[in-house]
Amino acid sequence: MVHTCVVAGCRNRRTPGTALSFYRFPRDPERKQRWIAAVNREGWVPNEGSRLCSTHFISGKQVKNPRSPDFVPSVFTSAPLSPNMKEAGSCEMYDKQEAQVEAANALLFLQGQGRFLEENSQMTSQEEPESVSSSLSSCDEEDVKTEDAVKEEISQTSVLQRGQPVKNIPPDYESSLEALKKENMELRESLDKMSLTEASFRNDPEKVRFYTGLPNYFVFETVMLLLIPHMKGDKNVKLSKFQQLLLTLMRLKLDLRNQDLAYRFGVKVATVARTVHRIIHIMFTTLVPTAVFWPSRVELRKNLPAALCCTYPDCAVIIDCFRVSLERALSVDGNQDVASTALTTPVQSTVNELKYVIGVAPQGVVTFVSRGSPGHVSDKSLVESSGLLCKLLPGDVVLAERDFDIGGLVGARKAELKITSSTYFENSQSGLDGDFSPVGALSDKAIAHMHVGKVIDIVKRRYSMLTGPVESPFTVVDRTSNVSTFDKIVQVACALNNLCISAAPLE
Repeated sequence: MVHTCVVAGCRNRRTPGTALSFYRFPRDPERKQRWIAAVNREGWVPNEGSRLCSTHFISGKQVKNPRSPDFVPSVFTSAPLSPNMKEAGSCEMYDKQEAQVEAANALLFLQGQGRFLEENSQMTSQEEPESVSSSLSSCDEEDVKTEDAVKEEISQTSVLQRGQPVKNIPPDYESSLEALKKENMELRESLDKMSLTEASFRNDPEKVRFYTGLPNYFVFETVMLLLIPHMKGDKNVKLSKFQQLLLTLMRLKLDLRNQDLAYRFGVKVATVARTVHRIIHIMFTTLVPTAVFWPSRVELRKNLPAALCCTYPDCAVIIDCFRVSLERALSVDGNQDVASTALTTPVQSTVNELKYVIGVAPQGVVTFVSRGSPGHVSDKSLVESSGLLCKLLPGDVVLAERDFDIGGLVGARKAELKITSSTYFENSQSGLDGDFSPVGALSDKAIAHMHVGKVIDIVKRRYSMLTGPVESPFTVVDRTSNVSTFDKIVQVACALNNLCISAAPLE
């Protein structure tokens, strides 16, 4: 039977000899609905014969792991992606920094001198050597050698003009030439390492981890492919799409100030601020729904760590809270929202920090992040207003630390709350900064709590911006989405963390 891909504009068909794969729509209702939404055909419903070809998956095939970007098809652009993923003309707009200019001048000097010596070595005693003073004069006086020193070397080799044999060339000529070539190569390599270009990141996983927090370039490229269809081309933008994403990740990972990034990328501070806010919003609307979602009960049980299979087979989520301080305290009245929270604060109170509730699956994947609330709000009120309880099903088990007073709220959903004891909590905290202790050394409760503590610690260390203090511009609520930029940053950081290796051992 010949199958045709159901995506609008896709003409791929199953024919003899084709290397493409064609997939049925999933039977799981939730995943099937996400596939239908990705296909984006208004009013269309798939039937038994509907197929989706493998070209609409990043890796070329569907993946049943809900943490994978290929759990749902995401490649629907027909425009080919350029090898460098840059807009035309972006390289010309890149301003070289002072250190790169000096290195380039040194390269010009070395290349000019090397060409002069090679030409002189091939001249006969009757030929006049060409003057290289014009090429050397373009070099700065502060280069490796002064103009007088260069003329001295030229005068030593000008013996050819007086009819003397070539054998009078200094005996160390060959070694000097090789040294200059080696130095030339080292300077070129140094320039490549200092530059923030796509080529310099492609084969350097350590550089990718340091600047972006992502494990390798493949993950970075996957995120890039997901965002590109939503990054509208703007002729006035001085940064390529690659540079826009890199700049934003550097802001999250290293918590660099806008002025620092402006110097590094050769743009204005206003351009940096505008780029960060725009890319964060794109990742919030595109990446977060793909990477941070509540898994089905079937997926939870199938991937449940061995340490919890016997004790809590119905564990749905492990919850905890974390706080982030504000750079400048905010004074608000009782009717004003703070950082997009729906909770109100006492009259004329001062907000010094934001508080978030986070939900982590037993596998160590972030499945829920609340919006920021004032730091004095109780855990019970925060959980009640966050929307976490609406995701619970009858029979679900919720693990939490000892000071959570939400048993009644969880029980109202016909779920069960399990509180870790003080002893278990203290034991679990000892493993936050290192590797997990052996499964037999801690109880199931300690291991469960250690997962959520480990995840929070990893996210904060991977993206330093979450450690605070939060700058005032990021606490302003976006009127269109009613969410502050920092709330978006917290969710984006958790989504990016989910793309990395899980914090919890499955065995």
